[in-house]
Amino acid sequence: MRLNELPPNNFLTGSSKSSNLDINNQQLKKIEQTIKLSVITQFFPPDFAATGQLVEELVTQLGYLGVEVEVFTSQPGYAFNVSSAPYFEKIDSVRIKRSRSSQIWPGRIRGKAVNGILYTLRAVIHLLKNTYRSNVLLVTTAPPFLPVVGYLAKVWLGKSYVCILYDLYPDIAVALDVIDQDHWLAKLWLQFNKLVWRQAEGIVVLSQTMKERVAGICPDIADKISVIHSWADPDAIVPISKQENWFALKHKLVKKFTVLYSGNMGRCHDIDTILEAIKLLRDEPIQFVFIGGGAKRKKVQEELYNLGLDNVVFLPYQDKENLPYSMTACDLSLVSVDAGFESLVAPSKLYPALATARPIAAVCPPTSYLRQVIADAKCGATFVNGDSSGLAEFIRQLSQDQQLAEGMGNDGRRYLQSHFTPEIISKQYLEVLSQAIKL
Repeated sequence: MRLNELPPNNFLTGSSKSSNLDINNQQLKKIEQTIKLSVITQFFPPDFAATGQLVEELVTQLGYLGVEVEVFTSQPGYAFNVSSAPYFEKIDSVRIKRSRSSQIWPGRIRGKAVNGILYTLRAVIHLLKNTYRSNVLLVTTAPPFLPVVGYLAKVWLGKSYVCILYDLYPDIAVALDVIDQDHWLAKLWLQFNKLVWRQAEGIVVLSQTMKERVAGICPDIADKISVIHSWADPDAIVPISKQENWFALKHKLVKKFTVLYSGNMGRCHDIDTILEAIKLLRDEPIQFVFIGGGAKRKKVQEELYNLGLDNVVFLPYQDKENLPYSMTACDLSLVSVDAGFESLVAPSKLYPALATARPIAAVCPPTSYLRQVIADAKCGATFVNGDSSGLAEFIRQLSQDQQLAEGMGNDGRRYLQSHFTPEIISKQYLEVLSQAIKL
């Protein structure tokens, strides 16, 4: 089934199982008395990793809905000027426990793998010591092999668990040619995935194309897969004009039409199409801003430097408190997914971009879910991978038509407010968790 053939309700609710969630006070009381949730994720604030920030907002909302929540996470490895965090914290009604050990070489690939393995082992020990504190687990794919903890908890302790699949491995590693599809590690990982998914009470994916991919790999779990989108808080990120935005003023982004790419410039993102568009617009009053890091950042910087282009600004990742200003220090936001990755990843940067009331240009394959979101929201335009001339022309058009740009941006924010807020999405997770413990 192609994405544009999906029944509307399945997409608009963000859930593949229900098109009308209505949790009343009586149900909330029952949930409050019944669900004791343990969330297992390596990344959590003060880390600035997107998965950690999303989990923080999710558990906060679940706490507001009456769920008793405990998070077990790691020491920060991607935080600003912070190398450690308290072993125990309580924020609102959410208890947070962290591993006592710091991460090793967090910026290096081998270090990341070692940290992931060590954290997974610590998570197993944590569950064995604290099994009485929860009756359902929510396990992320950060690190990618972490869902095996849910499987072990089910087999050893009889614990129900739900998996959130932020990324699909080993599929991503195969697509990036890190390992071959026939490699023993890829085959073993795939078998572990099937084992874990079959034992899970629920599987959450971030797009319909991801659901189709997972169901294609393991057809017998199709009925337990729920599509629940990421989100952004429209009360935290509000439209701010560049003239009144200290971030835009500080970095001299006010006078020219500014195009922003904020977030990871990773191997799954199409930066090449954006780079070619920058070259086409080099002699026009348009500037590009890249905020963040990733595997492709250095390559882009070097190529632009060699070409002598001066219409591009590179800035580091921003602290969460700066995001409402950095995200709105532009006139257009960019989102991209490289060809072949549309069913493997779902860019979380889309949702805060919608909240800014700025138009969005997405570079993605024809089957990407981004196309339907942007078409339904009427908030911008999408371009196939490699269509740098089309992207450049769209940027040029918006730079010359402020009214068109403002209209698209406002439409996008309204769409977010009616579909992808923390309040809306947390209720969809609550339904999945309720089904996991047979409420």
